[in-house]
Amino acid sequence: MRRVIAIANQKGGVGKTTTAVNLAASLAATKRRVLLVDLDPQGNATMGSGIDKATLERGSCEVLLGELELGSALIKVDPGGFTLLPANQDLTSAEVRLLTMMTGRETKFRHALAPLRDSFDVVLIDCPPALNMLTVNSLVAADSVLIPIQCEYYALEGLTALLGTIEQIREAVNPQLEVEGILRTMFDPRNNLANEVSAQLIMYFGDKVFRTIIPRNIRLAEAPSFGRPVLFHDKESRGALAYLALAGEMIRRDEDERLGIPAPSAGAQDGTPSAEAAADAGEQPVSNGSEQAALDPQVATDSAADSSAPADEVPRPARRENQA
Repeated sequence: MRRVIAIANQKGGVGKTTTAVNLAASLAATKRRVLLVDLDPQGNATMGSGIDKATLERGSCEVLLGELELGSALIKVDPGGFTLLPANQDLTSAEVRLLTMMTGRETKFRHALAPLRDSFDVVLIDCPPALNMLTVNSLVAADSVLIPIQCEYYALEGLTALLGTIEQIREAVNPQLEVEGILRTMFDPRNNLANEVSAQLIMYFGDKVFRTIIPRNIRLAEAPSFGRPVLFHDKESRGALAYLALAGEMIRRDEDERLGIPAPSAGAQDGTPSAEAAADAGEQPVSNGSEQAALDPQVATDSAADSSAPADEVPRPARRENQA
């Protein structure tokens, strides 16, 4: 598995940065060499990795603008096991400076990344939640795009817009760009609308939808405040197990692709993170009841408090057999 993956969604609040940090740690747990690039001026991936962006004198801004070589700005994240190109406070100004450039502004980061690209098995780029020059640079540098999506009312509309942007980038400057997969995040199976949107995603996008679902999880939500991935905050939590499962699924997909084996449809198990996926990511699945709750997003969340809405506001639909 050797590729550059942009983690993008033009809509904010969908678990993009959470996915970037925790997928980086989960892939690193499989002994992959992982570089996480923070190209979001908010710097949340940097802060979530335990690095205070306010103290940084150099980072992705200087690398992007060609003022600093990539290797001079990298930080080893511990705990985490991955390498980070952090965002500092100057990244906000990089957008303006890129806009003033007459030529080559879309390919700046691709050129900056090139010297060390083969030093890593996976490069993950945390993009801003907007279509700007930072996002364009990410998509131009990437081999594929991983799209986190919350199963809510406007999800499909936002996804359609992002896919249109990807197609424009493909036609203009990066013909190899493809969709890595669509990841359902912050999923609560008690919510009727979430289940309906999930079914629509599978209907329209088929095997591009990851089988792994990221559930709503308290431990996952609080891990950034401790400055570490959830795998190092509570490795037995549903959030940690889900991202380990995602890493395993991505590795397996890559191996199957090289062997010419079609990807399984998410509809088969509606996103259930399989025991094989967890094992692929170096996590031994637990044995009965409790681990099923940890690995199966259709099982209720850790507690009623694990949902963003009070329990009495969350619909509890009757279980439907064979529902996608």
